Amino acid sequence: MNVNNTLEFNNILETLAEHALSQKAREKLLSLKPFLSERECKVKMQETTEARKILEGIGTPPLASMKELAKILDLTVKGSMLTPEQLASICAFISSGQRMKKYLKKAEAFNADIAFYGHSFSSLEMLFEEIERCIRNEAVDDDASPPLREIRRKIENTKSAVKLKLEGILRSKKEWFTDGYVTIRNGRFVLPVKKGYKNQLNGTVIDTSSTGGTCFMEPTAVRKLQEELAVLQIDEENELRKILYTLTVLVEEHINELRVNKDCMETLDFIFAKAKLSIEMKAVPVAITTDRKIIIKQGRHPLLKPDRCVPLDFEIRGDLGDDAINGVVITGPNTGGKTVALKTIGLLSMMAQSGLHVPVSPGSIFCMHNSIFCDIGDGQSISENLSTFSSHIQTIIAILKGISNESLVLLDELGSGTDPAEGMGLAIAILEELNQRGCLFVATTHYPEIKDFAKHTKGLTNARMEFDRENLQPLYKLEIGEAGESCALYIAQKLGFPAHMLKRAQMEAYGGRSSGSSDRPTILFDEDNPKLNTVSKSKIQKEIPKKESPSRSESFNIGDSVRVYPQKVLGIICKRTNEKGELGVQIKDKKQLINHKRLKLFLPASELYPEDYDFSIIFDTVENRKARHQLEKGHDVVIEYEEDLKFTD
Repeated sequence: MNVNNTLEFNNILETLAEHALSQKAREKLLSLKPFLSERECKVKMQETTEARKILEGIGTPPLASMKELAKILDLTVKGSMLTPEQLASICAFISSGQRMKKYLKKAEAFNADIAFYGHSFSSLEMLFEEIERCIRNEAVDDDASPPLREIRRKIENTKSAVKLKLEGILRSKKEWFTDGYVTIRNGRFVLPVKKGYKNQLNGTVIDTSSTGGTCFMEPTAVRKLQEELAVLQIDEENELRKILYTLTVLVEEHINELRVNKDCMETLDFIFAKAKLSIEMKAVPVAITTDRKIIIKQGRHPLLKPDRCVPLDFEIRGDLGDDAINGVVITGPNTGGKTVALKTIGLLSMMAQSGLHVPVSPGSIFCMHNSIFCDIGDGQSISENLSTFSSHIQTIIAILKGISNESLVLLDELGSGTDPAEGMGLAIAILEELNQRGCLFVATTHYPEIKDFAKHTKGLTNARMEFDRENLQPLYKLEIGEAGESCALYIAQKLGFPAHMLKRAQMEAYGGRSSGSSDRPTILFDEDNPKLNTVSKSKIQKEIPKKESPSRSESFNIGDSVRVYPQKVLGIICKRTNEKGELGVQIKDKKQLINHKRLKLFLPASELYPEDYDFSIIFDTVENRKARHQLEKGHDVVIEYEEDLKFTD
């Protein structure tokens, strides 16, 4: 799985690259990745901080786009003659470098190290002045050399003489011509003669119109002047090449200074792009450490609109010795923000380790990771089938092969996509393995067993996304140290799910009993009122005298209908718990001893049978029932108890 895409770090890089002017800087920004050296990471973070300070102090730097500058410099080295347009680009770049040098001189007042890049820029004043003298408006100026100025003067005089003679012919024989002006064809001045008069004019046909009705002719009277003009134009071309070659050689003589200026400009473009992003995101510099801890204060996902983003407070510390917390298990309702919280932790960590400012409050700390792994789905699939589960497992296997104690692992909806009991078992096994490896990890889940595992396992802690139980609305706030609830029944209730179906759902989920933490809300069903009321179980408990609560295995009664996991088959309790916490369960015609942890109450015996019901009707053989009946009448009989005593594991 591509971590950049999953955590949307690629989107951050694309936004970052938009703030750069040069192509090289944009390419470097798009390929930015977390540094593995703490020293290098801190240096890059400091660069971003200094650039932002300068930006806010003296405004936007005079950076150059440097379009095709590298290509122009390569052509110069290869001996190619630079064109006036390319020389003009060189001149514009030198000018930008001179302005940047002055800008960074002012920036030295901020005591910022990057301000001293100004000392690396060469002014190249002589080269700049020579190009500017010779090239104007991307063309060679007349004053580039005395010979060029003289040649161009003669060219203009000759052109004027040619035009003067041709215009005289036009005026004297107007009926011969289709138009009353001189035109140019194939680089020569000509007259537009009607086809019927072409033999009347002494001269040469240079071209004809598309219809053939007009002949463009060069009169004999101007031929000599035209030939003189052609020679002068060749002289001009030769002089232009001489000037351009001279300027190209001059550029080549300063090629090293130009390349250093280019490298400095691209580096500053790269650095100031990070500062511009910092200002745009209202981000701040953060502390970087090799200690295994992440502390996020009021962190915001940078791709969410600020008015819709609830700040995240998060802390995980694997640097506390015996009290270290390596893993956080986040639980809470669907749409409650668990996945966003997971992505925010990962994305902000990547930004900080890449030397970028992070949208958090001061005091936040991010540690270095040698790698970041994640398995985060989008939650938009219609159904989760075997192939989806297999994909998740393959990702988990790859993660386990690559992690070390310096890794960060992010897992969304751990154990989902398969049988709940087996998924829960796999999830606990994965969390236990990650905890033993010593890496930092954050996982989201709905399984209550995983919450209990995190609560009682050293190195793990629970966290929950807060939920407004009065309005049944997620608050998108993370609370470390407490487990949350999926609140699926309450969300379904809010959306108008039928009351009788909710009652059945609660029965399937909790067997008619309130389950979970003491703060879990209990749904109260009013048969006469289709609307459901919710109250907190903790409120109900205040009104009920506390009794010593039995163990879970002792809470089952003979006759209770239970669901047996992982097979999910129904059975009936036929024998009370033993010292191992096993209960006798009759599944169809077979009695088995099953650990209470594999059982979930489906329907209590009180709802299935009348009070004082004779369960021997269900559990005894016909022979035993007859024997007991005779015994009650005073007959001597032998009762076979063998059937009651046979249980299979």
